[in-house]
Amino acid sequence: MPVTEEAVRTAIGSKIDPYLGTDLVSADAVKSIKLDGDSLHITIELGFPVARYASELEASLRETIAPLDPSLTLTFDIRAKIVARAVQHGAKRLPAVRNIIAIASGKGGVGKSTTTTNLALALRDEGANVAILDADIYGPSQPRMLGAQGKPASQDGKSMEPIVSYGIQSMSIGNLIEEDTPMIWRGPMVTGALEQLLNDTNWKDVDYLIIDLPPGTGDIQLTLCQKIPVSGAVIVTTPQDIALLDARKALKMFQKVDVPVLGVIENMSVFICTNCGHEDHIFGSGGGESMAQQYGIDLLGSLPLDSKIREGMDGGKPTVALMPDSRTTQMYREIARRIAAKLALRAKDYSAKFPNIVVQNT
Repeated sequence: MPVTEEAVRTAIGSKIDPYLGTDLVSADAVKSIKLDGDSLHITIELGFPVARYASELEASLRETIAPLDPSLTLTFDIRAKIVARAVQHGAKRLPAVRNIIAIASGKGGVGKSTTTTNLALALRDEGANVAILDADIYGPSQPRMLGAQGKPASQDGKSMEPIVSYGIQSMSIGNLIEEDTPMIWRGPMVTGALEQLLNDTNWKDVDYLIIDLPPGTGDIQLTLCQKIPVSGAVIVTTPQDIALLDARKALKMFQKVDVPVLGVIENMSVFICTNCGHEDHIFGSGGGESMAQQYGIDLLGSLPLDSKIREGMDGGKPTVALMPDSRTTQMYREIARRIAAKLALRAKDYSAKFPNIVVQNT
């Protein structure tokens, strides 16, 4: 019996994509199935970047479809279409930015900024246009971690050009002041400065603007989450109980302002001795997983406690850029794909399709 398009669609739908958490048919990613004699051409369009993942997905699809008819000649067109996703009500979208992802921890010292930088690079490697806004006015670290020091240029004296390093656009208060200058500002000044950094930077065709939020869940963070159009948030924690307490607060903060939490990342989950290979859970174990289960969110992944990560970040050489073939880099890439895929399942933003309605007295 000859193979039918419906049989091919059913075969594709029988396999769960590891990043979407659902099958490609249910995710509306199968755009066309064309049978022409012994030739079968399939077009897959995903809502997240797939430059590295495409070959892996194609191999999986071939394995799934080939048993239907081994004589078929299979060709694939696997591509990405990254569109704007819905944001919290009342937040004004940036014209050059499709999606904003907030990275939060609730507590300092859990590796949030390090995770932000490496996730941005991982998304870049998948083919996305990525930017970082360093929202930590009191302790900006992105300029050093990205090797993106220096003052931003201005074409008109009013707006700023983002600093570009490793192909990542970035902006930070650290680019406007000396590294050892303390910012002795109160809340309203901080939020005003951050709004300026966000709105007065000439971001260029950004698929994902990742905001490295300051630690904590106070007035500053709450105000930022209310005013900035965030498509999704990610919580970074360690397995330690103290860190998890504050991570839960960060999660509840996003829930209060109607920002969807895409998942939690457990950082510093295990230390592996470089001499003997012994594994030691210095900060405990299973904390991120238990938090994910408690609140019904995804555990996006776990990252090791590794001195090479710290050394690279201190020197402006992030792990994903410095060691592209390492196991740690692969972990960052897996997490980045999960984040982008989870976001791709969110509702699209259609605000740009509606005209502005102006009521005038006549």
